[in-house]
Amino acid sequence: MTMHQYRSHTCNQLTSAEAGQTVKLSGWVHRKRDHGNLLFIDLRDHYGITQLVANSENNKALFDDLTAVRFESVITITGKVLARTPETINKDLATGTIEVAVESYILESAAELLPLQVNSDAEFPEDTRLTYRFLDLRREKLHKNIILRSNVIASLRRRMIERGFTEFQTPILTASSPEGARDYLVPSRVHPGKFYALPQAPQMFKQLLMVAGFDRYFQIAPCFRDEDARADRSPGEFYQLDIEMSFVTQEDVFASIEPVLHGLFKEFAGKKSVTDFPFPRIPYKQSMLEYGSDKPDLRNPLKISDASEVFKGSGFGIFNKIIEGGGVIRAIPAPNTSEQPRSFFDKMIGYAQSLGAAGLAYITFGVDGTPKSPIAKFLTPEKLEELKKTAGIKNGDSVFFASGEELTASKLAGQIRTKLGEELGLIEKDCYKFCWVVDFPYYEWDEEENKIIFSHNPFSMPQGGMDALLAANGDKKKLLDIMAYQYDIVCNGIELSSGAIRNHRPDLMYKAFEIAGYGKEVVDAKFGAMIAAFKFGAPPHGGLAPGVDRMVMLLADEPNIREVICFPMNQKAEDLMMQAPAFVEEKQLRELHIQLSPKAKAAKEDN
Repeated sequence: MTMHQYRSHTCNQLTSAEAGQTVKLSGWVHRKRDHGNLLFIDLRDHYGITQLVANSENNKALFDDLTAVRFESVITITGKVLARTPETINKDLATGTIEVAVESYILESAAELLPLQVNSDAEFPEDTRLTYRFLDLRREKLHKNIILRSNVIASLRRRMIERGFTEFQTPILTASSPEGARDYLVPSRVHPGKFYALPQAPQMFKQLLMVAGFDRYFQIAPCFRDEDARADRSPGEFYQLDIEMSFVTQEDVFASIEPVLHGLFKEFAGKKSVTDFPFPRIPYKQSMLEYGSDKPDLRNPLKISDASEVFKGSGFGIFNKIIEGGGVIRAIPAPNTSEQPRSFFDKMIGYAQSLGAAGLAYITFGVDGTPKSPIAKFLTPEKLEELKKTAGIKNGDSVFFASGEELTASKLAGQIRTKLGEELGLIEKDCYKFCWVVDFPYYEWDEEENKIIFSHNPFSMPQGGMDALLAANGDKKKLLDIMAYQYDIVCNGIELSSGAIRNHRPDLMYKAFEIAGYGKEVVDAKFGAMIAAFKFGAPPHGGLAPGVDRMVMLLADEPNIREVICFPMNQKAEDLMMQAPAFVEEKQLRELHIQLSPKAKAAKEDN
């Protein structure tokens, strides 16, 4: 039988069972080791590595040719499989029990001098890695991340279909959205002056699919937002597991999605534990109080408490003034720190100041219960005991305080909680801790505009429906007390998705927008398609859209989202490899009826 032109096996297949066989392999020259008359080459393909050996005594010309081949050149070799001696077996390699003695080879493609090393984990500048991303992707760690990403998406798709969801594709060219982040606009050639937009999310389309009578939708959806990069957010584009369901309550959504996320993380988590479902539900107010964040990291056991009552009426003037002005005092416990050196407390104070705080008050309780702190004298023994009970601390512990307006104090307390968890080694390792944050406020107060605005999602259903909106009767406090059927799914302190039960009733939507200062005509102009569809019979529906990139980032244990994307942009939303964005020909601009501004013209000429 004629052997295949390029390979009889891949580079991870051969074992001692094939010893004595003549085989053909193709791949990249990964490493070389010259031992005088013996040359060892690690040949790499997508699947793995096989060690090749050439002997100068058997074939000097072949030996010299292979010695001269540069790293990352592509070769095809034919040779005989040899079993390794016991002392030379490499247990870390799937093919570690054999090597292939090269009898002939073909240089398929010679590599030039490399701008970055593929066979090394050495760090290279990000610009170099992104410019030569095709080389970067050959490196083992990144290569594995991308395969993991593919496997995660395949698993999500399988799990969603098994749970009765149907996959649909929604448009990429659509209308500009009046809400959210900046759109990427696409000029229309046949409609001068008009623009399509790339979708920030398929939000309206998936809701319209529910109105159209489909019941359970999902899509691995590309989304496009013209916003700045962060470690957990890629600029330009990202992917999400987009989900929508009809005739569901909030709990129905949770019950459908929890097994998918739990199963996915169990599949790829290795030895790490995963929260069993049902996942904990944490109301927004509780989350902000106890964790100082609406994205709580439950791996950290520390919980914040409200110590305002403890200090109310005490002799500590600064805290008293804050409390009288409507502010709060948050207490963050620091277990087993009473014997820490002064430098530990100075470090925490310095950290708080780096976040913009004036300082960071604290009290330590010695192992004998003696309080030590400049502010301890302002509290009676009874108040000190009350503080210990409130903060959940004991003798030998310390407690730090964040003070100020509620949101500011909560945020600072959350950051101090995280820092203490890290400094004291309290963050639980090897686990994925999920939770839902629920009961978000529907409205909030805008101090600058001096008016009620939507807190987050104007299209979510207010808890209590129309009755709640009417009962508030314009009362600011009552309006701010209304909660939404809105929820976030959080894992290890990273928000994977927001979601909501949607407001599917036109009358309710008009009323909700009216309270926020938008007339019926504004709602019709901005959200016409949605409102029009709802007037023809819309089912109660809801959904969410966990970020695929963020899930893979967690599973790959990568701190930066660019490490799980094939061809990411840099921080400035530039594709250095493809040189995008780029200037285009004048002819193309004319076809699109576009004229550059003087600033853009100057930039083009300078280029």
